[in-house]
Amino acid sequence: MSALRITVWNEGVHESTKDPVGMDEYYPDGIHGALASGIGEQIPDATVRTALLSDPEHGLTEEVLADTDVLLWWGHKAHGQVDDAVVDRVQQHVLGGMGLLVLHSGHFSKIFTRLLGTTCSLSWRNAAEREAVWTVNPTHPIAEGVPNPLVIPEQETYGELFDIPAPDELIFISSFSGGEVFRSGVTFNRGRGRIFYFSPGDERYPVYNQPEIKRVIANGIRWAARPGVDRVAPKVSNPDRDWYL
Repeated sequence: MSALRITVWNEGVHESTKDPVGMDEYYPDGIHGALASGIGEQIPDATVRTALLSDPEHGLTEEVLADTDVLLWWGHKAHGQVDDAVVDRVQQHVLGGMGLLVLHSGHFSKIFTRLLGTTCSLSWRNAAEREAVWTVNPTHPIAEGVPNPLVIPEQETYGELFDIPAPDELIFISSFSGGEVFRSGVTFNRGRGRIFYFSPGDERYPVYNQPEIKRVIANGIRWAARPGVDRVAPKVSNPDRDWYL
């Protein structure tokens, strides 16, 4: 298989506003930089580019998407600033076979809520609580080599109800020291595209620097990538059936 082509998208608002203070100490190259670096460690032959909300067309031009096997999406404070035309474009590529990894607060992104068709709401609290990510589908490729549980010392707390459709596959469930549980690793299929949502990774904590988190994300990329699929979304057709008797 040819080298995978990965695009990491980050709205970049926390980086540009220096909020929270000190984030540049554990993410000196931004969240997108940390994600790209982790992918480079785990999948060294991959081609990795980054894109930001502030880039022309948010860095997600037709040419970029056509050259992307898997798109990673991290957003938080600027979901409403993402242009609908870009969302339309990303949606068509996902339906045509581009993989999509939606991370942490990207659950509220336009692209995720559109593809899932629900509010994607959840409960949350930010109190630097311990998160244990439990593998409930150990045979799934995304769980390969991931410790059970995967422990994150400090993390924003997410809790149920997570308003998503029943996932095609449930891979991870998280428990928090405050008592909440959350479906933290789920997959969906939309058209020819594969979607993996993974919740750990708040801007206030260096979660994306953990080797175990890097492993999950790399596994998710490999699972979602379908480089040999023609990038054409399913559509209505009316073929002749002269061969059918």
